Amino acid sequence: MDKVSGQKRAGAHLFPPIDPFDQRMLDVGDGHTVYVEQCGNPDGMPVVVLHGGPGGGCSPMMRRYFDPDIYRIILFDQRGCGRSRPHASVTDNTTWHLVADIELIRQTLDIDRWIVFGGSWGATLALIYAQAHPSRATHLILRGVFLSTQRELDWFYGGGAGNFWPDLWQQFVGLIPEDERGDMIAAYNRRLFSGDTMLETRYARAWASWENALASIDSEGSGGSGPAEYARAFARLENHYFSNGCFLADDQQILENMGKIAHIPGVIVQGRYDMICPPVSAYSLSRLWPASRLVMVGKAGHALSEPGISAELVKTMKAIGVSKITTI
Repeated sequence: MDKVSGQKRAGAHLFPPIDPFDQRMLDVGDGHTVYVEQCGNPDGMPVVVLHGGPGGGCSPMMRRYFDPDIYRIILFDQRGCGRSRPHASVTDNTTWHLVADIELIRQTLDIDRWIVFGGSWGATLALIYAQAHPSRATHLILRGVFLSTQRELDWFYGGGAGNFWPDLWQQFVGLIPEDERGDMIAAYNRRLFSGDTMLETRYARAWASWENALASIDSEGSGGSGPAEYARAFARLENHYFSNGCFLADDQQILENMGKIAHIPGVIVQGRYDMICPPVSAYSLSRLWPASRLVMVGKAGHALSEPGISAELVKTMKAIGVSKITTI
């Protein structure tokens, strides 16, 4: 839900709004087409932006973390969400399909290597992509780290975060009969994939509202769910991935494979008070990644649009851009 919380406050740290110089629908196979756009300098340093969710989609704000004179900025909506089609579809929609889509985008745009920038689920996908294609990532810039472990899912959907937000947790679980509350992901799955669009939308709004309400450190608990179409895609895709362990072979797969990308420079920007993806994941990741630098932002939660997180990400991308220029 990074697209919604606190954008006005974060905007002071960002570059001015820009429009794409290229927009296209790319056929990735399996009946899916994904929306892809390019902004900034066509001859600049390529950076691909991986949005959160799964199912969050990209937004114009995400273009603004990069100097458009220096960077060639590639954004895309992952399968099933945003402007990609078919909308809200989970058929042939797995982590490994997304990794293949990223590679197809790179090849289609004739890019040899690029910076990979992602937050939350986008950080997960960035790590998995880099581990699958370690020669293609020049840097990894991650925010609000999620490692796709059962511990993280139990925290957010098993009552951990609910200990801090008991009133909102009760709203989330209150839609589910008591005898199903031992597995909230499974309970919501039955309703999000019921075949009844109205029922699916009702539970999608509840799923999205629970996450959005906890995204910002300044939240008063009423983050909203976004438009119905957005909420339905977001909730269905996220639940589909979480119901299947994000399609990883092992709960610790990302951490166990950090040796493959230990040499890739990286920066991890993490909100100290992230209620959705607690900082222990970012810390664990940094300890297994010699070429990384962990930045804990003191007064920040999860959202990309947290002012401290935005400022740190822009600072990081400026530093990489300056470093590149001075070496030419």
